[in-house]
Amino acid sequence: PVLDCHTAHIACKFAELVEKIDRRSGKKLEDNPKFVKSGDSAIVKMVPSKPMCVEAYTDYPPLGRFAVRDMRQTVAVGVIKAVEKVDKATKATKAAVKAGKK
Repeated sequence: PVLDCHTAHIACKFAELVEKIDRRSGKKLEDNPKFVKSGDSAIVKMVPSKPMCVEAYTDYPPLGRFAVRDMRQTVAVGVIKAVEKVDKATKATKAAVKAGKK
């Protein structure tokens, strides 16, 4: 699947389904669900294949919204609750390399 956040389109993996939550109340329904169906709400841990610039929705809403697309169809939309910053030497996007040279 591809994670679309602001202008970035980067492949990602669903690392973990943390919990399934009620859409209306936000209360936890199930820990570590095996799957989520269409219409379900969940908190998931996603890992992008390349570094990307995002923020938690509460800190900066424009960089905290995302959509997940697979085969050109939107399969999920949501907000970023938290960001785990990993300082690791990975291949950066062309735009990031170009911006770093300025």
